[in-house]
Amino acid sequence: MIKLTARQEQILNLIRDAIDNTGFPPTRAEIAAELGFKSANAAEEHLKALARKGAIEITAGTSRGIRLLGERPATSSAGVADLEPLPRVPAPLLMQLPLIGRVAAGSPMLAQENLETTYSVDPALFSAKPDYLLKVRGESMRDVGIMDGDLLAVKKVDSAKNGQIVVARIGSEVTVKRYRRTGSTIELLPENPDFKVITVRPEEDEFALEGLAVGLVRAWH
Repeated sequence: MIKLTARQEQILNLIRDAIDNTGFPPTRAEIAAELGFKSANAAEEHLKALARKGAIEITAGTSRGIRLLGERPATSSAGVADLEPLPRVPAPLLMQLPLIGRVAAGSPMLAQENLETTYSVDPALFSAKPDYLLKVRGESMRDVGIMDGDLLAVKKVDSAKNGQIVVARIGSEVTVKRYRRTGSTIELLPENPDFKVITVRPEEDEFALEGLAVGLVRAWH
């Protein structure tokens, strides 16, 4: 069992809440602002301590590169959170998710020509039940920890809240971006300064939300 201090437990809960609400972990700056730290460096030190204790995994070089490890919290009699490994999930409880590779222009996401294979995954890995996995292409979401070749877990939706990570279709192109709507204008925001914001006007552009990101399966290269 891993012993966490009250502050470490607070940060771990903050990370869980961010993932539940947006599908992705907070940045160091967001953690610092939420908890009243003077700088993001203080948040970084706490994250490193959590990583050393095996509560999280940190991906270097990304602002949101924080992954909760497969553990569940339990509270000891002293009020300190313990972490216990989750049991292996029995095969009958795993869910089957189709993997979408390159999307054929103009075809529905789940059209047969877009499906590469099917994966058996633990539904507890995701903030909501996904409908499919999408193979990520490119580095536009690098700083949120979404890398080229990763498998994004996606729940089919037709609306989204500002700040959520979405899969969107513009014409025949499919993209993964952070969603922001102001009035009738939609902006699709990258998480990489090398990429530009995409501005969409639904009444003029052929636009559709294909889904909401609810988790990520790391594709180890």
